[in-house]
Amino acid sequence: MKKGLLLSMAASAIIFAGGDIAPVEPAAPASADFWGQIGFRYEWNDNGAALDLGSKQNNKFSSTIVLGVEKQLAYGFGFGAEIAGWSDFGLDIADLSAVSGEIGAGGADATDAEVSQAYLTYTFGNTAIKAGRQALPKAVSPWAWSDRSAGVLDIAYDAIVIANTDLADTTLVGAWVANAANEGETTQLGAGHSGIWMLAAVNKSLANTTLTASGYYFPDANFWYKGAYLLPKANDMWSLWGSAVTNFDTVTAGLQLAYVDGDFTNTDATFGIAGKVGSKWGDLDATLYVDYINDGDYSLKTAGTTLGTSAFWGNAIGGHFGGDAAFGYSQWGTRVTAGYKLPVGKLWGELAYTDYDNSAAGDHDNTFGGRIGYNFTVAGINSSVQYRYWSEKYEAAPTLDKQRVRVEAYYKF
Repeated sequence: MKKGLLLSMAASAIIFAGGDIAPVEPAAPASADFWGQIGFRYEWNDNGAALDLGSKQNNKFSSTIVLGVEKQLAYGFGFGAEIAGWSDFGLDIADLSAVSGEIGAGGADATDAEVSQAYLTYTFGNTAIKAGRQALPKAVSPWAWSDRSAGVLDIAYDAIVIANTDLADTTLVGAWVANAANEGETTQLGAGHSGIWMLAAVNKSLANTTLTASGYYFPDANFWYKGAYLLPKANDMWSLWGSAVTNFDTVTAGLQLAYVDGDFTNTDATFGIAGKVGSKWGDLDATLYVDYINDGDYSLKTAGTTLGTSAFWGNAIGGHFGGDAAFGYSQWGTRVTAGYKLPVGKLWGELAYTDYDNSAAGDHDNTFGGRIGYNFTVAGINSSVQYRYWSEKYEAAPTLDKQRVRVEAYYKF
């Protein structure tokens, strides 16, 4: 059973867990650490147009299995790998895959598999190196990070990552990212394999406070999205991200800044700022977010592409709107999340609103949404049931009201 970190070395707590910073200690040889997860995700979707909630053509289903291994070898060397597979088993209940979104029920991606991670590791002193296909954490790398759909990595990266903790209460991370891998498809980052260069720092010198800063340089960017239009180019892009989160008594407060720019002609930089404040009262917790993004031409999503979901706090309702779900015009938003612990599991919810400053026919005017869910664990099976609703209002175009019911369950071993 996997109970440790993605690397068996302590440094991976910094690079991949996105949690508390721990000193890097020399790794000793250890036996292999195997882990796995099996489960499923089933969604009933209403796309706000011709397909109603529950229409098979708009539903998503996948059963998934993920298997991984890590092993520390001698002299600080180690390796790790993860494979993932998904299938609908030919069940005639959904025409879309919950993993890839492609046509399922006999379609090309209804059943598929991939090597989602394969990397080598090396540690010496307070430095750890990880090279190969790997997941990157949102906490340290918000412009190139990994999430999971139905247990399977949405995006993994071919990268070399180096972390060092020689400075007190500080972790320094450097990385070169060559490719983004997305459910079997690999996207080259940069013309001529120039890749993306990243430097990041995490500092916890202040009591109960975490400061994070990340900078990226994307030379010879081989693509660039303006609105929804892909422009193949070979210009440079760069991005800066920063956040500060502090805790005092039962209150948590934070500030996040994001900036993306480039030397493409007739373009403006994108700038975003978001704040949050939350608290706990016994078994109840709640957090308020407020955010603003200007009318810049660059995306806050992965490396300026439309891949994945933006790490910006303005994201709402699972990334369906706000936080760069639409860009090219200024927007502001607010959302509230809340949760309540029950004897078994947790009940949680979210309400959100985003307003877009534009007047072009067919463009977004505002979006409102909410969702409610229940997470629980029974017999070692982690399960979740949720309902979400969001309404997209457009200038001089019909309003789209969308719904989703999602059921998923996973067993880890």
